[in-house]
Amino acid sequence: MKLPIRRLSPGGETIIENEITDRVDLCLPSGELNPAAIGWTRSALHSTNLRGWGRNKRFEYWAVTTPAGILSLNISHHDYRANVSLSYWDRSTDVEIRQGGNIWLPGHAGMRDPDNQTPMHAQKRDVSVRFIPRGVGTELEATSPRIHVSLRVGPGPDHESMGVVVPWTDKLFQYTKKDNGLRPEGTIRIDGVEHIVTADTATAVHDRGRGRWPYFTFWNWGAGSGETDDGTPLGLQFGGKWTDGTPSTENWVRIDGHLQKVSEHLVWKYDPTDWVKEWTITGPSVKLRFTPYRHAHNIFNRVVVLSRGDTCFGHYSGEIRLKDGTTIAFSDVQGHAEEVERRW
Repeated sequence: MKLPIRRLSPGGETIIENEITDRVDLCLPSGELNPAAIGWTRSALHSTNLRGWGRNKRFEYWAVTTPAGILSLNISHHDYRANVSLSYWDRSTDVEIRQGGNIWLPGHAGMRDPDNQTPMHAQKRDVSVRFIPRGVGTELEATSPRIHVSLRVGPGPDHESMGVVVPWTDKLFQYTKKDNGLRPEGTIRIDGVEHIVTADTATAVHDRGRGRWPYFTFWNWGAGSGETDDGTPLGLQFGGKWTDGTPSTENWVRIDGHLQKVSEHLVWKYDPTDWVKEWTITGPSVKLRFTPYRHAHNIFNRVVVLSRGDTCFGHYSGEIRLKDGTTIAFSDVQGHAEEVERRW
């Protein structure tokens, strides 16, 4: 059954969100959502102390964009099922390699540390993915028959990233930490050919999730990294549908390292019959266009378990009015936008 989501006005809606500035537990001792955890942060202040078994969702997703291609790495754990996946799209040949798969009744993969400071590792046959926290940075390691990864990813100085708790009920909720504009360095080897990744030409996106979800979930997510029209470093982060009707959003812009929260439920418009047509994302202070140059479709369907994602890579342009009344404008900001459906 779909969640009862309140319909937004054609222009979206503004809400009031609570900024959290001290460490807080995500869950109460009972395992229910801690009301004090509802809000957003500029750094990782939530202790994700999930309890129980059966509906918990934990995942770590990384995407690295380089001049040669786009790499993605994922470890997800849903109590009864885990997934490890590794993919690489080559810009010059337009060929994508996908490796990995599901693991049924898995171990914990190192994803139960509430502070997320221990290594996370998942393996399915000859596909292995490992994320190793190193201070403010993370090492990304992966091996498979065709893809080998050895990267170190870190933020620049004064870099803020948003965490937010989205409550559906006191028993169903999600903590997500979204980050972009990160700088990767190291190597990616594809079919024996080594590609050097440098911080001045590549960028990385990180998505961390910890929560307890309903059976059906449907969302949009978009992110971008680049500069404003006047040359200021810029990060974009927007989401929709799954947060509609809640007191939380995952929307923000980062300007020269510092977050500006966009406390609005946004309206996403696109054509699911033609994914590479222009998308728009709008709200009271947001007017964005997203122009895709590539579409990737992924699906796993076993009737009661469905995982479907349609992800586009392209460029953002538009303008955003900040809370102090100033407006930033930008064009040709590289990023992605997606529609995802889950039944699990």
